[in-house]
Amino acid sequence: MTISSHGHLPIGAPIPGSSFTDLISSLGHAPAVEVPNGRDGKLEAPHGTTVLALRYEGGVVMAGDRQATEGYLVAHRHIQKVFSTDHFSAVAIAGTAGLAVEMVRLFQTELEHYEKIEGTRLSLDGKATFLSRLVRNQLPMAFQGLAVVPLFAGFDEISGVGRVFSFDVVGGRYEENDYGSTGSGSRLAKSYLRTAYQPDGTEQIAVETAVGALVAAADEDTATGGPDLIRGILPNIVAIDADGIRDVDEGLIRSAAETALGGVR
Repeated sequence: MTISSHGHLPIGAPIPGSSFTDLISSLGHAPAVEVPNGRDGKLEAPHGTTVLALRYEGGVVMAGDRQATEGYLVAHRHIQKVFSTDHFSAVAIAGTAGLAVEMVRLFQTELEHYEKIEGTRLSLDGKATFLSRLVRNQLPMAFQGLAVVPLFAGFDEISGVGRVFSFDVVGGRYEENDYGSTGSGSRLAKSYLRTAYQPDGTEQIAVETAVGALVAAADEDTATGGPDLIRGILPNIVAIDADGIRDVDEGLIRSAAETALGGVR
């Protein structure tokens, strides 16, 4: 199927506001997915580990450790796991790192496409629902051991609060009341958050709590990489509120890491 010489979309193309992926597929350019081959027929790919998000008074903080593992080995020590998806939302990745990053890029494109076509941003619920669709589309890869399970958070411009959404491997979408976490160290992070979380805390308190949860997870889960002050490896953390998304000041993260590491020694 091709676009006419007048530049109009073909009759079979999705109506304005629908998926960018559907649009590309309608033009006969559906993306092909190749499955990597590992040694002895086993699939080998770096995996991202622990990410989390928690609400605070007026917004939400999202954080991820920097380590990616491949089996029992450390594949990367500086991987980025938290990505801005638009001005008021972010997604954090866990699972097969390469596929997860590609999913994030597609998600960013989808949101940008919708905003350009409709002239307005998709609602936060709409963004979470669309992300669940992308996760569900990865199910064939998950059956081959290449699962991607993201975490989504943002500031809801309608209700004026921060919100957190978690997903399962088949694309199920769940809104968390106060905080959420996914990845190999998620249970440990949640255990820490159950006792340390302050629902009416400030952004600074939320950042300190997030770093503490990552340190607690790294202390027991070998796949999770905690802050490494000697190497200068700090968690990737963003904050989202009514003013939009921004990277948290590195000085605040380092201070929180020093405090948290002091608490586990």
